Amino acid sequence: MSKSTALDAGQDAPRNHRAHGPIDMEHLGRQAMGDPGLQDEVLRLYARMSQVYLGRLEDSTSVTMLLEHLHTLKSAAAGIGAWAVRDLAKQAEDELRSGQLPNPERVEDIAMAVAECVSFIDAYVMASEQDGLTA
Repeated sequence: MSKSTALDAGQDAPRNHRAHGPIDMEHLGRQAMGDPGLQDEVLRLYARMSQVYLGRLEDSTSVTMLLEHLHTLKSAAAGIGAWAVRDLAKQAEDELRSGQLPNPERVEDIAMAVAECVSFIDAYVMASEQDGLTA
């Protein structure tokens, strides 16, 4: 049986993102051109940026603002291989564009997926720093 793939945001991404954890490190490695330092920097930036835009999403007062912040979260997530965040943000975007009211549960799901990514990044970066000290 072949792997099903998604082509959202121009990314070849497994539909079954659970196999990769919160971030697809193989995808991120390709995006960072195999440079571990760049990979760590991108992860740190994503952790900060995703929390900022999640806050902006939660504070949005119009559909236009919601769509802007969802799109930013979706695109950034696709760039690093955070498929759950990307997929949830895309679902919310699609719902809003079809005229549905904002779904608070979807925003909570996005917040949980972002928190999972940030926790993963924190642990990964800490391990990378410890490896650097012992190398």
